[in-house]
Amino acid sequence: MLMDVRERIKAKTRAAGRDPGAVTLVAVSKTHGVESLAQAIAAGQQHFGENRVQEAEEKWPLLKAKHSGLNLHLIGPLQTNKADQAVALFDVIHTLDRPKLAEKLATEMQKQGRALPCFVQINTGREAQKAGIDPTDADQFIAACRETWKINVAGLMCIPPVNEQAALHFAFLRDMASRNGLAQLSMGMSDDFETAIAFGATHVRVGSAIFGARGNVQA
Repeated sequence: MLMDVRERIKAKTRAAGRDPGAVTLVAVSKTHGVESLAQAIAAGQQHFGENRVQEAEEKWPLLKAKHSGLNLHLIGPLQTNKADQAVALFDVIHTLDRPKLAEKLATEMQKQGRALPCFVQINTGREAQKAGIDPTDADQFIAACRETWKINVAGLMCIPPVNEQAALHFAFLRDMASRNGLAQLSMGMSDDFETAIAFGATHVRVGSAIFGARGNVQA
C-alpha cells in the first residue's frame, strides 16, 4: 500500500507537469502502533503525521532516537497548553490557526531555540465545528505571524468539507497562498490526494491508504 501510494503520487505529479520530487508524502500514523511505523520506516518512509501530542509522545521519542532523518508533522488541532510539548517533539506544525496559538508557539520556539516551519490552517468551508482561521481573516493573520511573531510560515493547510468538491477548496487555497507569497500547500488525504496534487499540493497527508483502517503497513 505504501509503495502504491508513492507510485500514484509520482504519476500524478508528472501528469501535472511537476517535478516528481515536489510532493512530500506525510504518512498519517495516528492510532497505529510502533510495529506498523517501524515497517514504514524500514520501507524508507521519513515523514509521519500525528493528530495528538500525547499519542505522539508515547511513540516517537524512541523511534526518532533510533532512526535518523525522521520528520514528525503535527496535523491535528493544538491546544495552547501543549505548545511547549509540540515544539519539543514535532518538526513541522500544520495547524496554526489563531493569534493566541501563534503567540504561544513563538514564545516556545524562542525559548527552545527551534524555528519550526508552520502551515496556517484555513477553514475554507467555514465549518463551525472545524479548526482553521476564517478565510476573511487569513491574509491579516498570515502577515501578523510573519511580522509580529516572526514565525516561519511555510504555507497553508486545509481540510475540505466532506460534502463539497475538494477541488474547489484546493484551488481556493492555492490562490490564497500565491497571493501571500507562499509556495507550500498541505492538502489532500487518502481519498483526494491525487486531486490535491493537480492543484499544487506540496504535502499530502495519507493514512488509511497506507496503513489501512488499523494494522500493519503494507509496503
